[in-house]
Amino acid sequence: MERLLISQLLKWKESHGRKPLVLEGARQVGKTWLLKDFGRKYFKDICYINFEQSDVLGEVFAGDLSPQRIIEQLSIYNGKVIEPEQTLIIFDEVQEMPRALTSLKYFCEEAPEYVICCAGSLLGIALHEGTSFPVGKTDFLHLYPLSFKEFLIANGEKMLVDYIDNGNRNLGAFTERLTDYLKKYMIIGGMPAVVMEWLDSKDYNKVNRIQQELIAAYQKDFSKHAPKPMVEKIRYIWNSIPSQLAKENKKFVYGLVREGARAREYEDAIMWLCDAGEIIRTHNVSKPDIPISAYADLKSFKVFLLDVGLLRAMSRVSPKVILEGSRIFEEFKGALTEQYVCQELQCFSDTLEVNYYWSSSATSEVDFLLSDGWDVYPLEAKAGVTMNAKSLKLYREKYSPKWAIRTSLLPYERNEDSKMLNIPLYMLFVLGKELETEVTTQHPYRKLLVNKA
Repeated sequence: MERLLISQLLKWKESHGRKPLVLEGARQVGKTWLLKDFGRKYFKDICYINFEQSDVLGEVFAGDLSPQRIIEQLSIYNGKVIEPEQTLIIFDEVQEMPRALTSLKYFCEEAPEYVICCAGSLLGIALHEGTSFPVGKTDFLHLYPLSFKEFLIANGEKMLVDYIDNGNRNLGAFTERLTDYLKKYMIIGGMPAVVMEWLDSKDYNKVNRIQQELIAAYQKDFSKHAPKPMVEKIRYIWNSIPSQLAKENKKFVYGLVREGARAREYEDAIMWLCDAGEIIRTHNVSKPDIPISAYADLKSFKVFLLDVGLLRAMSRVSPKVILEGSRIFEEFKGALTEQYVCQELQCFSDTLEVNYYWSSSATSEVDFLLSDGWDVYPLEAKAGVTMNAKSLKLYREKYSPKWAIRTSLLPYERNEDSKMLNIPLYMLFVLGKELETEVTTQHPYRKLLVNKA
């Protein structure tokens, strides 16, 4: 299974001033698998250290944190000499060994020739009191569930993906095929274990079983990793998400969490889930200006899950309903579509600010706002081919954005006169390139920066 983040890992490996890397991401998104795959492809050897599996490792990091001493002892533990630049050192479940995290500071300053990647869940949450995180001494990358693009590649459609990536937008011959894959992705999602089950069995019942197991595992994690006073609140928020997104107005309502619930009681629990990578929060923006974060209303937000397949499974929506397009599913189809778009937008979070939306009243709302630091672009998401985008029209009349974006099942269209960009849902992975085209033509200074990068 190909993960596109491996290209970023390779850039990191070859970068000047490389620091130890922390690979962030929720549990079960494939961090360990990706790092091992990276090691097999681009290194002579791998030294894999799992801090959940051996108490002996505690002694390695108990004394002084001299990189040379640690390397010598890890070499003996591993049964192989760890070679600078040639061996990829993987610290897995690193949250279980906080002093290993602290040691990264010394590797950065004293021994940068050793290549270290850390994988762990709940970083920044499960750190023990009194243990310092090496701020400024590590690089970071974030791994999400498989995107739709990765899902297509996993299903043997790399040629089609490359065809689209090469600038081909007339996909009439492949529309039905891509729409079918999109429906499957709405059911299966991007959790690696679920995708692997689908590839092996093509059985939706088995897919659903794996998804339910993952949901149960996340709920167990709440008890294992979260502070005890917070566990119950986390569960209430987690379980409320399907009903939050089923509403026409998907703004998070504390009353759906528990009767009489208040923001001050549950904000810490929401933050915990965000930090754990298990939910995505998008904030309402009152004025779409630069910097967009300055205009975010921190009290008005939506909450999405990390994965559309998990949302479908939590909501107990039958795969048959999605595949056959049942009328009873019409309302919730919008929730799955917004979840899918939110999830896809995370793929661009290294170059775009993506977790925002706009509303001006109870009846006017644009699903997402994107900012590249120069402009703000509204994005409206629809589940089908009917685009009754009154809110987007109102937004354009009020703010005159350089481009407005619609994503639906309508074909691709880039209208230079109206400054309207329509990208099919199944082709949303080209959004970055489409906006890059706009940026480099409209901002000559930005073009120089992009080319330099």
